[in-house]
Amino acid sequence: MMKKTMKIWIWLHNDQTMKAVCCPEDGTITIYDEQDRVLIKRTGLNHVQMKTLEVSLSASGAKRIDGKREPFTYL
Repeated sequence: MMKKTMKIWIWLHNDQTMKAVCCPEDGTITIYDEQDRVLIKRTGLNHVQMKTLEVSLSASGAKRIDGKREPFTYL
């Protein structure tokens, strides 16, 4: 089950769909490739670092999904 504060971001990188799952409560971010393999996992981030990451994702073209739609509707 997804936590209420969990945020999911998707974007295209070198013709691959990438996904980031951020949980500001826990201070974690996990980045997956299109086969759902973990590429990067960071823990212990503070709220400022989490906000900076989210701003960077948004600036680089990532779209935040709300969990009610399929990711392909955002690309």
